[in-house]
Amino acid sequence: MITLRKITLENRRSMFNLEVSEDQRHFVASNLSSVASCYVLATNGGHPFPFVIYADELPVGFVMLAYGITGYEEPSIAENNYCIMRLMIDKQYQNRGYGREAMKKILEFIRTYPAGPAHYCWIPYKPENIAAKKLYESFGFRDNGEIFNDESITVLQL
Repeated sequence: MITLRKITLENRRSMFNLEVSEDQRHFVASNLSSVASCYVLATNGGHPFPFVIYADELPVGFVMLAYGITGYEEPSIAENNYCIMRLMIDKQYQNRGYGREAMKKILEFIRTYPAGPAHYCWIPYKPENIAAKKLYESFGFRDNGEIFNDESITVLQL
């Protein structure tokens, strides 16, 4: 069973060791960089939600969510909406359905509106990341036509 868990002193090292394959590294920042971004965002009025993705008791991935401001330049859809800024499954655990199950849990969490109400969830992704695009579309996300910082923006109405 897939669960989303807060980063703790006990799981932080294993989460930092999770990584994607070499050919996927240009699609997503490292987990260490993402956690640093969460800290900067939180100390500057943002609402980050970083989680370790577990398959039963095994850490297999990482996700970073944000509400409203992300601390970066943002597309027009960003204000008062949720963003899945980072999502990764470790290279040795890919192709087992963990990404799909994690997306279900992520969207369930977002729909609790933990930082405030929203109408949309959006995800920036590299257009050449076909696997991610297919995953997002399978959940109802649709590109809104914006390209922002060389990334396509895909949007889901909540």
